[in-house]
Amino acid sequence: MIPDPQGPNKCNGAVCKPVCTVLIWLLRSRLARPSAAPSRLGPQTALALFEAEAPADGRPRDAIARARAFARGELSAAEEIRRRFVAGRAAREVNSPAAVAAARSAAQAAAVAHMGARALGAAAYAAKAAGLAASDQTQAVDDEIRWQLVHMSAEARLVLRRLPPLGSNSAGPLGPGLLASGILASVIRTIQADLNGPAQPVSSS
Repeated sequence: MIPDPQGPNKCNGAVCKPVCTVLIWLLRSRLARPSAAPSRLGPQTALALFEAEAPADGRPRDAIARARAFARGELSAAEEIRRRFVAGRAAREVNSPAAVAAARSAAQAAAVAHMGARALGAAAYAAKAAGLAASDQTQAVDDEIRWQLVHMSAEARLVLRRLPPLGSNSAGPLGPGLLASGILASVIRTIQADLNGPAQPVSSS
């Protein structure tokens, strides 16, 4: 039986396939690498937005590295659950809203090892960071969402489609809370609406 991506991962010492699926999708996004297509944000990634202000603080970069290692099966869920708040604390050490959002995006990505639903939180914070760093916030957020959706595999769509609609479940990351308000909620609802539509071709870039 496939574990519920909304709930805590119970992998019995192994890496859950659904969690790896959403992690791989996340880690291909501009959360962790430059966009292959031109955008108002340019080559900066969400991570770069944080490091531009706090170059000596390696916590968000380490969180992404750990998420990659978890997706490869090199780290246990229990180990990552214990460390899931580390990158989030880095958000308190920067001042610009874009850098704060970038750190929170990395923290959400690391927390996917605990709950797969955090993938949508990471995607939303990455889009928020892109918007806050751009002169045209609406266009930058739309571009980021579009990039994420184009690069989402059919398998990732299948896993994420199993999550409850934002705000419809009182438990878990998608219940009432930070992800259910403002631009974060808007991004997640846009992604979830797309998930309910036909699958889009995945770009190889």
